[in-house]
Amino acid sequence: MKPDYVGGNHLALLDSGREYFRALETAIAGATAEIFLETYIYASDETAGRITTALIAAAERGVAVHVLVDGFGSRNMAADLRDKLREARVQLQVYGPDISPFTLRRRRLRRMHRKLCVLDGCVGFAGGINIINDFDEYSPQHPRYDIAVRIEGPLAAHMRAQMAHLWLRVARAHLNRSMRSIPSPLPACSPRGGVSAALIVRDNLRHRRDIERAYLAAFAAARQEIVIASAYFFPGRRLRHALMSAARRGVHVVLLLQSGSDHPLQAYAARAFYGVLFAAGVEIYEYHQSALHAKVCVIDRRWATVGSSNIDPFSLLLAREANIVTEHPAFAVALRETLQRELDRGATPVEPAAWEARPWPQRVRIWLAYGLVRLMMKLAGYGQAR
Repeated sequence: MKPDYVGGNHLALLDSGREYFRALETAIAGATAEIFLETYIYASDETAGRITTALIAAAERGVAVHVLVDGFGSRNMAADLRDKLREARVQLQVYGPDISPFTLRRRRLRRMHRKLCVLDGCVGFAGGINIINDFDEYSPQHPRYDIAVRIEGPLAAHMRAQMAHLWLRVARAHLNRSMRSIPSPLPACSPRGGVSAALIVRDNLRHRRDIERAYLAAFAAARQEIVIASAYFFPGRRLRHALMSAARRGVHVVLLLQSGSDHPLQAYAARAFYGVLFAAGVEIYEYHQSALHAKVCVIDRRWATVGSSNIDPFSLLLAREANIVTEHPAFAVALRETLQRELDRGATPVEPAAWEARPWPQRVRIWLAYGLVRLMMKLAGYGQAR
């Protein structure tokens, strides 16, 4: 299935939380009718407090505010913060509250990992940024590297339709009648620019492989260059072979991955692929300036995607995800320049020769991590990473 491109949009890149939260607060302050916000993590920190204050102010002036958080990602969201939102008549729902850290049952592993916001059906935000402080113990001096996009134009209405659909599904699943009343869609948004773009989602029904298929088609069409930044990288066989095939036919393939991680098991498991990727001619850089959380790709400076989906089993086999895709050259070039800046100032190339000479304890850790991740996938019912 080809992406459903919508014309007449203006797209603006937002570099990390410094730009994203400023733009989001401004948009919330300007909303007049409705706000839909989805996030995997809604923290209880200073940044979340600022967004909460903005959402409450919007609700108090009569804006219909809908906030959907994930039950696992936002499990530490403070009770008093939830109470403040609800007392201000912000409608708050939790996706998949039935969680347990000790189960690998697929139903409980299927999380809502999307980071979307749509305001008045005409302005939207998408990307990989949660409602959480930009700095953490992994990046005390520099903000974590992440990217979002601000969308203005008709595509925002498509985003709103997807978000309203999921909102109602969650309300019905929880038998919550009070959450089933949402405003009717606003009149169609007029064109705001010249960019055609599409929203691609991943769910567990009709769109299980849409994001993966978009990547596969783009990799197959690549002629000059593929640049990927992925916070969590554990590609299945199809994606791995597609990247290697592109490199073997002369495409310059560059991966920007984490050097350290808040999930060390996944980080070590990802390194099990380095050898075969190097053999195909893929270049790998590890990001060290701060935590890497971006999930973006640019191909031939004409095709680009920004979203919540990593290239790993969690994103491509389990979670609800959302990516924006465009073939607009100016946007693709801007994203490519952003990635090059981070490659130059915050990343170190992994040299194939040095990789082959790594000490045996490191090799053991990598293959143990790889085996554990594969075992977890099998226990969860996914024997083959596609």
